Order: sequence, then C-alpha cells, then structure tokens
Amino acid sequence: MTSDQTARDPRDDVVEHLPAMRAFAVSLTRDSAAADDLVQDTIVKAWKNFDKFKEGTNLRAWLFTILRNTFYSNLRKSKREVSDSDGAMAATLSEKPQHDGRLAMADFEKVFAYLPVEQREALILVGASGMSYEEAADTCEVAIGTIKSRVNRGRAKLVELLGIQEDEALEMTDSATLAVVTGSLQPRKNIA
Repeated sequence: MTSDQTARDPRDDVVEHLPAMRAFAVSLTRDSAAADDLVQDTIVKAWKNFDKFKEGTNLRAWLFTILRNTFYSNLRKSKREVSDSDGAMAATLSEKPQHDGRLAMADFEKVFAYLPVEQREALILVGASGMSYEEAADTCEVAIGTIKSRVNRGRAKLVELLGIQEDEALEMTDSATLAVVTGSLQPRKNIA
C-alpha cells in the first residue's frame, strides 16, 4: 500500500447506510420515533462491536442484522410490559398525511402494516432497500428460498389488499411503493 492508499475505516461508511436503516426500522416498528431509537441503538451496538466486524464483508448487511436483532430483542421485552389497551397513547403518535400526494402512500402504509413482520422485513430489504436475496437471507438468518417465499407472498398480499391490477401498478407515483409491490427498482417514466 502506498502512502496515498490508506486503509479506509469501515466506521466512515456507516453514515451512508443510515437512510436505509431508518426505512427498515420504520417498516418494522411502524413508528418514526421508535424507528429513530432503534437506529440509534443499532449504531451504538455496532460502534461498540466494530472489532467483531470482518473487513471485506458487507457492512450494510452487518448493520441490518444488528438492527433486526435489536428489534426482536425489544419486541420480546415489550411483551412483558403493560400494553396500551385502549389505544390512547398510540392515537397521539399517529401523523396525518401532510398533503394530497401522500394519501396513496398512507393507504399503502396501512395495508403494509397488515402483513406479517417477516414479510414486511423481506419486502423492505429486497424491494425497497435493493438488497439481493442472498444479502436479505444473511441479514434475516434464513435460507434464500425462505426470503423469496416471503417476498412473493408479501407482494401478492399487497396487490390483493390494495386491489391493484397488474397494469395499474405502473400508475403509482411513489417509486419506493412500486418497488415493493412489483419488485422493480426502475424509475417510472414521465408521460407528458
């Protein structure tokens, strides 16, 4: 290695993964404040355990695995806590769409919440975050076939719940929603 080529510290690359981590956390928690806390907890754990990260491996998958494991640990802990049975607290945390263009996304989020957590995480990892099936399988610690099955079932259920015909999916304006439903990360062409 020459003096111009210094080894890059993987900690420097964590920042570029924050938006994807937050999106994944929101999909799991369905609450932006809880998602922010989950991402923060993930970064703290990752920072403390960077000595266990193997250079040359996938940093994003490593971070997503920590985030996922933290979520499930918190979920197990919350089962021992008192629930918000009347929904009073949950009602205060909801947010209305800010303008008409967000109504379709709000409808999608409501329907997306009906999917089992395993299908939601698979769709976010593969559909919205652009991970390969292999990366998603490693993150979730399951077989590739299991991820493919979860993605396929999740997409089919979303299409059914949203009442979308195959040709109507292209009319959606939100590219992230389109990616999750159809499995395509290609941007929609503008028709003048």
